[in-house]
Amino acid sequence: MNCKLYSTLQTALLLGALTLSAQSDVTIRFNEPARHFTASAPLGNGRLGAMVFGNTNRERIVLNEISMWTGGIQDADSKEAAAYLPQIQQLLLQGKNIEAQKMLQQYFICQGPGSGSGNGANVKFGCYQTLGDLFIQWKDTVSDIRNYQRQLKLDSAISTLSWERNDVAYKEEVLVSAPQQVTVVRLVASKPGSLSFTTGLYRKERANINLVNGALIMSGTLNGGNGDTGVKYAAVLKVISKGGTRTENKDQLTINGADECILLIAARTNMNWPHVETPGPDPLPKTVADITKAATVSWPALVQSHVKDYTSFFNRCQLSFTDNSNDAVKGLSTIDRLQRLQQGEKDASLVSLYFNFGRYLLISSSRNGGMPANLQGLWAEEYQTPWNGDYHLDINVEMNYWPAEVTNLSDCHQPLFTLASQMAKYGERTARTYYKANGWMAHVINNPWGFTSPGEGASWGSALTGGAWVASHLWKHYQYTNDKKFLQEIYPVLKGAATFFKEILITEPSHQWLVTAPSNSPENSYILPNGQEGQTCMGPTMDMQICRDLLGSNLEAARILQTDKAWADSLKIVLARLAPNQISPTTGGVQEWLEDYKEADPHHRHVSPLYGLYPYDEITPWDTPEMAAAAKKTLLRRGDGATGWSRAWKVAFWARLGDGNHAYKMLKELWVPAAAGSDISMSSGAGTYANLFCAHPPFQIDGNLGATAGIAEMLLQSHGKENIIRLLPALPDGEQFAAGRIKGLRAVNDFVIDFSWKNKRVEEVSIHSGSGVACKMLLPQTAVVKDRNGVAVPHQYKDGVLSFNTKKGMSYRITV
Repeated sequence: MNCKLYSTLQTALLLGALTLSAQSDVTIRFNEPARHFTASAPLGNGRLGAMVFGNTNRERIVLNEISMWTGGIQDADSKEAAAYLPQIQQLLLQGKNIEAQKMLQQYFICQGPGSGSGNGANVKFGCYQTLGDLFIQWKDTVSDIRNYQRQLKLDSAISTLSWERNDVAYKEEVLVSAPQQVTVVRLVASKPGSLSFTTGLYRKERANINLVNGALIMSGTLNGGNGDTGVKYAAVLKVISKGGTRTENKDQLTINGADECILLIAARTNMNWPHVETPGPDPLPKTVADITKAATVSWPALVQSHVKDYTSFFNRCQLSFTDNSNDAVKGLSTIDRLQRLQQGEKDASLVSLYFNFGRYLLISSSRNGGMPANLQGLWAEEYQTPWNGDYHLDINVEMNYWPAEVTNLSDCHQPLFTLASQMAKYGERTARTYYKANGWMAHVINNPWGFTSPGEGASWGSALTGGAWVASHLWKHYQYTNDKKFLQEIYPVLKGAATFFKEILITEPSHQWLVTAPSNSPENSYILPNGQEGQTCMGPTMDMQICRDLLGSNLEAARILQTDKAWADSLKIVLARLAPNQISPTTGGVQEWLEDYKEADPHHRHVSPLYGLYPYDEITPWDTPEMAAAAKKTLLRRGDGATGWSRAWKVAFWARLGDGNHAYKMLKELWVPAAAGSDISMSSGAGTYANLFCAHPPFQIDGNLGATAGIAEMLLQSHGKENIIRLLPALPDGEQFAAGRIKGLRAVNDFVIDFSWKNKRVEEVSIHSGSGVACKMLLPQTAVVKDRNGVAVPHQYKDGVLSFNTKKGMSYRITV
């Protein structure tokens, strides 16, 4: 297995041709090696991940494989729960919430330890884990380092590190290739014979490392929980060197005096996602095959195929601002830019950098056919990740996918649809066991093993809309694509989620509304008139909003597919009786619970009663102005402080309310530099790390991806009853934002839109119609529509809305 190695000059020319110049909105810069993984450079291909620390003495690259999960399949449903459901509901109907809560805590939790209180690595629930580390120990660690430079290029998905030592210039380039399914590290030096280092793989537990046919193989079996055999994994490291000598021992390779080196790392497991009931084959042969294939490909060809694949996603959507202040930040590290912004300096390109980084993360951690991005995407250095690195269903995994449709990454959304289908399969049992209901459901925590039971604590783990929230993404995908074939395929999953809710709703006594029971408003508490604090309740506002979202989408799906008329008619009756949104007489905000309870924590991170504002769209300033005003009061009462992901949610909320200044304020709050290695905190320390990872703290990727969607909402909205496209609905004040261009944002009904603006006014719009439906856009009456041949297109103008018919596959240009 030989790899043709090209000269440094040839490769530099190739990279220069394939990537853009080092711009401030596509480059994350570091001025020192990472002391913590939140200062490392993340790379990924949707399955494999790498975190590059950039150390010139002992380089560390954390390796990830998205199916490295401990635990296994279990039946955690409590068989006695359903017998107590009528009693629990009766207590709630009688206003005896605390009594109901005590019974819920006793009987309406999972069997066994559940998530292990967020520490599930050694229990059946399991935990996402690191694959291990690649280390590169350089021979010379004493000589001084000069001209240290490290950066992550978002337009090519390549990490580069350069430094000088003893008048020799060194360079390390790292990429994770989707076409070749390997992580690649390339080492070069300006002087021949200058590369001398030792390298190997490391994992602190459950790992056997051996040298076989010149390659290092690391393999093992993870903890399956309850003494069971878990996931088997294998990783292979192959070093291909030009010049110099090579020494091999049991668990490491030493290179002396080489001119160039390429390190190839492949890894796989035997998890058979999503059909996890049957393990896949031994992962080692396929891993060896990946290495064997990649070793025959030259470095330039590896780069070319990688960049071509990656940019086919990344280049669909680009944001830039015409801002002279960008010149002032050229060459600054990203953490310095964050600090500079907090000191009041302008830096509009931080908005576009963060937007581009969010899309980069989704592309790198979620690919068609793979597993969904978890709480950390796929980047973790831990053996016990925070909250097990699982799929939290009360906002977090959904937030990961908020930017998928609007930022033109619809195909990266697919792993979540697979999760929904798997969830439906296991959630049918949970629906029967706890609620004696048909259909399917899932509670708050989920993993690759089909866990849909409540958590081990009812106060947070009994919320019952997790599966429904995930199912809403199925309908959202259809709204953006008008893909009727997709709708036909997922309709049973959508219908199953609605069936469950239709069957479990009960009538509350005060207004005869239909409500969920028992449930809670995610992770929040209320105070009863007698001073007792509770969580368990009937019909929390978010539940009812999700019910309207879910049942309404089922109603529309049945109409589009011309099926289930009787079923659809029954949904109309249920929808009319669901408990409506209410305005709190006490606060003037959107009431969080069915009753106007006092809030135990007015600043709680979950702003659950505003699900109807975002991501759902039943609250809008134009269709429901009174409720939108109440939503604003809720946000003001909650305040701007919170965990990272909560601040990201607030970006989207304020954008939906048309307040670009407050949306940008929330971005700046999100971008406060955070201390590396922060402990888990629900109330302090939130912000952004040196590599732009969002600090919950600790790191959670949902904040990055949620804020990316929020930025998109500031630029384009197409939600509401009529799906009218609104451009620049929440552009912040400030001359740095006054002019710019966005390419490739998507609107509902399968429109792809490019537009530019100047002096905060839209100048020119390009629209591609993927489905051939009528386009409605809020624009001045002076707007003129032409097709791609320059021929004027007939249009109507009413109440500020420009309307015109489109043809499938055609593009149109609008000048204002």
